[in-house]
Amino acid sequence: MSAKTMLRGETVLTGRARLIVASALMLFVQLALIRWTGANLVHLSYFSNLILLASFLGIGLGFLRSRTSNDLGRYVPIGLLILVAFIMVFPARIEGSSTDLIFFTEVRPTGLPTWVSLPLVFIVIAITMTGFGEITGRAFREFKALDAYRWDIIGSILGTLSFTLIAFLRAPSWIWPIVTLFALWLLYGPRLPWVSRIAMVLIIGTLVVESLMAGISWSPYYKVHTEIQNAGTINEFTNIQVNGIPHQNVMDVQQRLKAEPVYGRPYERAIDNPLNNVLVVGAGTGTDVALALARGAKHVDAVEIDPRIQQIGSQVNPNKPYDDPRVSVHINDGRAFLSSNDTKYDLILFALPDSLTLVSGASQLRLESYLFTKESITAARDHLTDDGVFAMYNYYREPWLINRLAGTLDEVFGHAPCLDTFTVVQSLAAITIGKQADNAVCAPAATWDRASIAAAAQEIPVPAVDDRPFLYLKTQTIPDIYLIVIGLILAVSLIGIRIFGGPLRAMRGYGDLFFMGAAFLLLETRSITTFALLFGTTWLVNALVFTGVLVAVLLAIEVTQRARKPIPRPFIITALFASLLVAFLIPNEMLLGLAVPLRLLFAVAIAFAPVFFANLLFTSRFKNAANPTAAFAANLFGAMIGGCLEYLSLILGYQWLLAVAAGLYLIAVLVGQRQASKSPVSA
Repeated sequence: MSAKTMLRGETVLTGRARLIVASALMLFVQLALIRWTGANLVHLSYFSNLILLASFLGIGLGFLRSRTSNDLGRYVPIGLLILVAFIMVFPARIEGSSTDLIFFTEVRPTGLPTWVSLPLVFIVIAITMTGFGEITGRAFREFKALDAYRWDIIGSILGTLSFTLIAFLRAPSWIWPIVTLFALWLLYGPRLPWVSRIAMVLIIGTLVVESLMAGISWSPYYKVHTEIQNAGTINEFTNIQVNGIPHQNVMDVQQRLKAEPVYGRPYERAIDNPLNNVLVVGAGTGTDVALALARGAKHVDAVEIDPRIQQIGSQVNPNKPYDDPRVSVHINDGRAFLSSNDTKYDLILFALPDSLTLVSGASQLRLESYLFTKESITAARDHLTDDGVFAMYNYYREPWLINRLAGTLDEVFGHAPCLDTFTVVQSLAAITIGKQADNAVCAPAATWDRASIAAAAQEIPVPAVDDRPFLYLKTQTIPDIYLIVIGLILAVSLIGIRIFGGPLRAMRGYGDLFFMGAAFLLLETRSITTFALLFGTTWLVNALVFTGVLVAVLLAIEVTQRARKPIPRPFIITALFASLLVAFLIPNEMLLGLAVPLRLLFAVAIAFAPVFFANLLFTSRFKNAANPTAAFAANLFGAMIGGCLEYLSLILGYQWLLAVAAGLYLIAVLVGQRQASKSPVSA
């Protein structure tokens, strides 16, 4: 066991416990920063992997710095304080993007321009994570390579589970710096400089003030702000903002219909519909549910992904729809709900289900991405009764997006939908279609017509599909804004590695580990997107998948450690490429039709087998590294490049990311064979 002491000049934790706590803290802070910075700097809600890439860069630099005598990890709270201060002084709301890529909610931006905020945040996070990486790297160096990797992964699992618990409890933002301070005290004790202690106290105080502001609460996805407008008048309503963006207004359903008649259009088109069973996806605070009840629905399944938003609806919605015995509430992802039951509905509504964040760890996967694909619309059609009607409505912002969705319904149902647009608000529309053509009755001149739209030279983008679920990306390309961000990241990274990482010769000889890191990040992305499709884009699914990946890595370490004889490298390579081939040849849609337990079994086997064999390849190489910290840094820098390569999914789709990963592993194998023929790298 690790020695513990409170004597001045000595660390509180040493040995294995120190490495475990350092690794747990490093990942915990990374996850906390993704959540908190995205809640206050809205650009990061849509560039969540920017923090991931900055973290990989910083941690890699920290591992390289761990060989120096001057421990700068003790001062890591200063970097955190600078980051928190910058974001609190210059908070930002997102500005609508180009016509090729929609950030769904448009508001006027505040704070500094995107091109200023993002690079500055990237640099500050990279420098801050360098400190956490240095703390972990110094503990890492006390062990043989594979032993260090084992305790590092165990710590990462604990860090992930700790943050998952905080998300589950919907804890306020000041909790994460308290956890950070506690862990730093375990690592440094009285040796933690006073300037660092003061910095952490200032961070905690700042976030306590943030959390005590009127109407502030946290969901697993957002920082939520509620505020009563027009208090005491007949027009009183509750305004909800999430991550600094207007999200919903909670008001009486009749008041809502007067202000926004789009809510009532599906019922006007679904003439003589019995409304025996209604499904509302994106139930939110309950307005759509209340309207369904007011129109005579005998039963409503209300599906909402965010438990806090639904809870607010239960508390403040004046119509109290969630108290009605006719309503069944399901806190779940809409696509996952459809795939987990075979209930038939007279009316299915996709009621403004637009998220304001990405699924962490995946470059362009939004919470609702899999809800608007051609396969999802097909599933919704199959859940309709013979007299059933499907409808969706939202502020679609761009005419081409309306045409994409209407065109998708046209292809899936085999006939044209009704299209009701409202010119008062930009591209506000309701799209309604019956399972049979005469189930929905369109108003005069309100039938979407593909031929006339094409004749008018308007764009009808192809439907989004499960493999490329990028509804808001008009063409199969990488938007300029992402290319600019990637270019800035690479430029800053090269400069940072050269200035702060010292001579690059320390990593010479570990080129194969670099390519393994890039490939592994793509495998992790593919695992997250697979489980998001099969089981939902919820925060819990994402956390469990990330933990599952780490467990697969730990299993590979244990197998390598406990094997009486070294596992033959040709066997590992063959198994890796075979598992990648199986994952590539078995598309996710084949698993969607299976019962949930069987679906889970196959998903785990197909997604995690390549992860396991990839880490057998890594550990079999890493255990003999003469300079484990430099080798690990090379792997982390590779992971950062893999994070940039994630954006290829916008062109290729997620399935073909497996082919890119296979190509990177092939390069790693060839480079490794070349390096093996040379003399071992000296420390």
